[in-house]
Amino acid sequence: MDATFEKVPTSSEKFVKPEKLSMAYGTAGFRGNADLMDHIFFRMGLLATLRSKFTKAAIGVMVTASHNPECDNGVKLIDPEGEMLVAHWEKYATMIGNCDNNELVSLLQKIATDENIDLSCSAKVLVAKDTRPSSVRLCAATQEGVECLSGASVKDFGLLTTPQLHYIVAEYNRGNIDVQEDDYYKKYSKSFLKLINNVPVTSAVTVDCANGVGAPKLRRLSEAIGPTVLDIVVHNEGTGSGRLNEKCGADYVKVGQCAPQGLNMEPFHRYGSFDGDADRLVYYTLDSDCNFVLLDGDKIAGLFALYIKDLLNQSGVTLQLGVVQTAYANGSSNSYLEKQLGVEVKCVPTGVKHLHHAAKDFDIGVYFEANGHGTVCWKPCTLERLNDVATNADSTQQMKDAANKLLTFLDVINPTVGDAMSDMLAVEAILHEKEWTARDWSKIYTELPNRQRKVKVADRTVITTADAERRVTTPTGLQKLIDETVLKFPKGRSFVRPSGTEDVVRVYAESDTQEHTDELASLVCQLVYDHAGGVGDKPM
Repeated sequence: MDATFEKVPTSSEKFVKPEKLSMAYGTAGFRGNADLMDHIFFRMGLLATLRSKFTKAAIGVMVTASHNPECDNGVKLIDPEGEMLVAHWEKYATMIGNCDNNELVSLLQKIATDENIDLSCSAKVLVAKDTRPSSVRLCAATQEGVECLSGASVKDFGLLTTPQLHYIVAEYNRGNIDVQEDDYYKKYSKSFLKLINNVPVTSAVTVDCANGVGAPKLRRLSEAIGPTVLDIVVHNEGTGSGRLNEKCGADYVKVGQCAPQGLNMEPFHRYGSFDGDADRLVYYTLDSDCNFVLLDGDKIAGLFALYIKDLLNQSGVTLQLGVVQTAYANGSSNSYLEKQLGVEVKCVPTGVKHLHHAAKDFDIGVYFEANGHGTVCWKPCTLERLNDVATNADSTQQMKDAANKLLTFLDVINPTVGDAMSDMLAVEAILHEKEWTARDWSKIYTELPNRQRKVKVADRTVITTADAERRVTTPTGLQKLIDETVLKFPKGRSFVRPSGTEDVVRVYAESDTQEHTDELASLVCQLVYDHAGGVGDKPM
């Protein structure tokens, strides 16, 4: 046994894997019942250490289960540039998470050999957690995993939002080894104030923080900006009887298309919702008839694309602007981007890693899932070209102003990952400049009514898909039946895909009216139940 792993057998005895438990590391890392996952967190501390030795950089470990219920927890690794763990290493996470204790050391040694890791290198792991009761215990298990390997050290940043840890990991690896949480607030508040020219926003925004870590962090961001500049009303702070993600948060609002519990909405007021770890954001309001108006990730992508396209036109800089979506993007959103804005749209499979990777192919890439998780990415040459225009004596004043404004806008964005707080600042700045209400924003296009449902099945793997998950390949014949059903509905569209975390098949449908949409969704659910091994009560 290599001396690096000498302490592993003894330490791992405290974190034995429950029998017959099998978990997979996906886009969201590991997630599940917190009482069954201590071994996972210990082992991810080990893997993060190997990854750090391999990259010769700091690696992040975030303890969170995002929008899952409070009884769950999860863990995700963060790569040196603040991005998600590279896909190639996801298989190692799954292997380590599922092996028996007596196989753990040999598996670690095999990874080190296969990846040609110099085990004598030092390792640095940065950890943080959300507010779940189990997070303290599981974060400690992660740190023990790090510290039982030789040459490794860990720094605990305590309570953070997931995007804050992504930001900190990226800054640390840029050479700012003294980076602190306060640096996040200083950076984004300064950029926001510059973008709005220090002109106060005239109306308040109320933000549902899902009773999670976003509440105290949003308060600190608000203090850094100044409440007289942007009045942020924090709702669902996690105090009292409110439970994390229970009848609140971005996922609840998006799926239910309704206000979070305890929020008494007023017409025309601007509202937003984060999820439990503050990497998702959706907006909403009430119209004059008190109808609920949702502004989800599709609408945020449309707003960002509109703003960036206008500034590119004014600056005279020719750059490839693209928007990346999944099949869940509303059909009207796609039409607006391509036909009205003339922006290239690319569709990829569900999962943030797919969107982020595709967005980096554009000079400026905007990506959002409909659930509100998204950001903007750009190439280094983009900043160089904008700076050239901003400083060129031959540029007109309009060109210089537009280039500078776009540079400032990009500085408000956290490009490492979807970040509810920085995305919120970007939305607020655009609405402020355009003098738009949330209702004005909602009118850039009218969504087709849509519905998401799920069907319980014995084995979700019987469903396989192609064309960015928009077409079913197995079971044979199911896609043909779905196509025939869709043709019966005006502007109909529907697709199905297996869940990545539970034995259900997710069904999406849209049509010209909500009644037609709900009928289409029900019919497709019944097809899935009949042809993909449905269990329990048949969908009605």
